[in-house]
Amino acid sequence: MQIDRIPFPEVPQFSQRDVAYATGAADLKPFFKYPVTLQAFAEVMKDKANDKTNRQLLVDELLAQYTGLDQADTARTQVQSLLNGNTWTVITAHQPSLFTGPLYFIYKICSTINLARKLNEQYPDQHVVPVFIIGGEDHDFEEINHARIKGKKVEWNKQHPGGSVGAMSIDDLKPALTALKGLLGGEFTPFGIYDRIEKAYSGDRTYGEATLHFVHDLFKDTELVISNPSRPAFKAAFRPMMEREIFEQVSQPLIEKAQAELTAAGYSGQAHARDINLFYLSPGRRDRIVFEDGNYGALDTTNLWTEAEFRLELQEHPERFSPNVVMRPLFQELIFPNLAYIGGGGELAYWLERKEQFAAFGLNFPMLIRRNSVVWVDQKSQHQLDKIQLDFRQLFRHDDLIIRDYVARESPNDLSLEAEWEQLNGLFASLAAKAKAIDPTLEKAALAEGTRQTKIIAQFESRLRRIEKKKYQEAMDTIRALRAKLFPGNSLQERKDNFLNVYLEEGEAMFPALIEALDPLEQGMVVVRS
Repeated sequence: MQIDRIPFPEVPQFSQRDVAYATGAADLKPFFKYPVTLQAFAEVMKDKANDKTNRQLLVDELLAQYTGLDQADTARTQVQSLLNGNTWTVITAHQPSLFTGPLYFIYKICSTINLARKLNEQYPDQHVVPVFIIGGEDHDFEEINHARIKGKKVEWNKQHPGGSVGAMSIDDLKPALTALKGLLGGEFTPFGIYDRIEKAYSGDRTYGEATLHFVHDLFKDTELVISNPSRPAFKAAFRPMMEREIFEQVSQPLIEKAQAELTAAGYSGQAHARDINLFYLSPGRRDRIVFEDGNYGALDTTNLWTEAEFRLELQEHPERFSPNVVMRPLFQELIFPNLAYIGGGGELAYWLERKEQFAAFGLNFPMLIRRNSVVWVDQKSQHQLDKIQLDFRQLFRHDDLIIRDYVARESPNDLSLEAEWEQLNGLFASLAAKAKAIDPTLEKAALAEGTRQTKIIAQFESRLRRIEKKKYQEAMDTIRALRAKLFPGNSLQERKDNFLNVYLEEGEAMFPALIEALDPLEQGMVVVRS
């Protein structure tokens, strides 16, 4: 297995802001607190100690969550260690996507485990626990109800009313499991992975619980702790902050100020902050909380409360209140003694709007670390690349550009008419000068004719290239097939394909290999060639 890294600025699929943060752009420094280095964690630990995390609550709730999970002794030991004042967490998070959804679900976790191990080496008198949080209170079902496996989309077809996806029943998941089993090869799937998936996604569990069981099964041999924070005791701890958000409406002006400053620096705003950034949960529903005409309500419902009534509702039922994307980071950082958040470019974009909000709520703002992005080049694909003598770096470009340059490299003929174009340009520049000397009105006519002739030359060059390409049809087909496999839909593989596409070839060796390779403190797109 060979590991290569491509500098972030050389990956066209990444956004401007993503590249800027990942490479430490100076104009983003006002929006984060710590440089992304191992040495900076000493300061983070010191600052986070001032937050007075309720460690007993955290440990009690996590241990309750691990009740009934098989082979969870390591995880329970990790949880117990959180009672100690010198134990910290590093966190990543994702929605409970079907069978883990896109590959970066797995890459996030592996990056986080790698970081925790490095911190434990760097700070032997401290202990750092890698944590994966299941963001089960989101309600965008279409975002998490499918997985792309072997080029096919396995989908959970369900009428979803709009409540928290993590709370959904998995009673009707059987057709998706059947479709998955067919794709994986029937009764005897490689490494017994189907049986493990079916076991996790069966019974009377909620979708969030099923995801927890499956992720635990995949990473049970590591130090990972998994948390589903949708627990009443956690919500009760978060109640004072929710109360301020509802009745003082703290976040919106701070987020909008940060967005304006980011816009002035050349970056657009990310998350839309509302006057109240919380939802109200009821059976099968998750509705935005609004304040209108002197009353509080849940949008698109008939629920209305006076201020006194709503304060009582929050006091008695904090579990019915759900943070949106603006408040969720605060919820997470209140509950955990956390040092760093590891996320993708889109996630970090909205975290960069939060620094002043954290200060307003009296919480330490964690270190923000860009997760590893990965392209996994399997043996067959590498063999095809070797056969046509194509560097894997070329595959980040569009098919047509790769093919154009490949044909130009392989053809014994000179397909460029650049020299002829320059000669023609010079000729018409000379004609225009002579025409202008005789009659200034003729200069434009000469230049226009030059432009027309230049287009003819360009069209003829395209024709030459098109005819020459036909001699390399097999190589062109290979290039297109490689692009479709490694960059499906002209997107990054990690955003489309499920981990099973790699796991079916690599087996359990996939996870330790990724954990070893994915160091989120090291810059660059990771290319794994097996």
